[in-house]
Amino acid sequence: MRWRKQGLLYAPSGERPWARSHASLPVALPLEGDVCRVFFASRDEQNRSSIGWVEADLATGTVLREAEAPVMEPGPLGHFDDHGVYPASVVEHEGALYLYYIGWNPGPTPPLFYSTIGLAVSEDGGLTFRRVSRAPVLARSEHDPCLVTSPFVMKDGGRWRMWYVSGFRWERAADGLHSYYHLKYAESDDGVAWRRDGHVAIGLKPGERNVARPCVRLEDGVYRMWYSSNWGEGYRIGYAESGDGMDWTRRDDEAGIEPSDGGWDGEALAYPWVGMVNGVRRMLYNGNGFGRTGLGLATPETAGAGG
Repeated sequence: MRWRKQGLLYAPSGERPWARSHASLPVALPLEGDVCRVFFASRDEQNRSSIGWVEADLATGTVLREAEAPVMEPGPLGHFDDHGVYPASVVEHEGALYLYYIGWNPGPTPPLFYSTIGLAVSEDGGLTFRRVSRAPVLARSEHDPCLVTSPFVMKDGGRWRMWYVSGFRWERAADGLHSYYHLKYAESDDGVAWRRDGHVAIGLKPGERNVARPCVRLEDGVYRMWYSSNWGEGYRIGYAESGDGMDWTRRDDEAGIEPSDGGWDGEALAYPWVGMVNGVRRMLYNGNGFGRTGLGLATPETAGAGG
């Protein structure tokens, strides 16, 4: 399918101390009609990230309301999320919202970093969240030696299913350190305790460095996934399909969206969130600088690929 860009939806003004820059990793929570609460991560002057939100009408591309304070801030010193938190996936469960989020720590040599997956719960529709634990629900392991990050979680029948980013190598090159990560799979009975065996959902193609931030939808018996892909020239958006959510066929040429000729998303397209809002498929995504230039909105031009 092809996507029609609706333009930049939101970028922080820089007036709030916790949101000097960035609106990274958008996650939309539909409220009523075309209005969504869109969670994202913004950074302060020390580059520490917090989670905030805007409420926006996605039919008109209009921001209606903006959070005055973050709903989640970095954790205490020494914790897995002490340098930053990022939203990744929201699941409605028994009247509550489960927010799977990313906890981040800087490594000893930039750009090396460490990330793990935490869980917070909201009982008031996403206006406040409490951490389920001071520890992550998914951390580095034998299967994921460098990092885990950017999960997408869904309830699928009696199972909770997670597709997540797994970092497996860093490499020194003439232009600095290069990260390598792909997408793996995990399951849970309760959304808190997760099982994994190293199953790779989306692997790297030759010459590809990173596959990141999946978004999965089950439609008419087909699992559809949008994600980010990096070949060393900035992220692009990819697309894949699966009959069981385990074995995927990449169809990146059907992603249907490319960087603009210039402007806020002229260098990269990253971190897509795709979902139905009031009967219309919407895509939220970041452009240049991993969300530094804000987040944008797109809608399908034609049917197909879930359109």
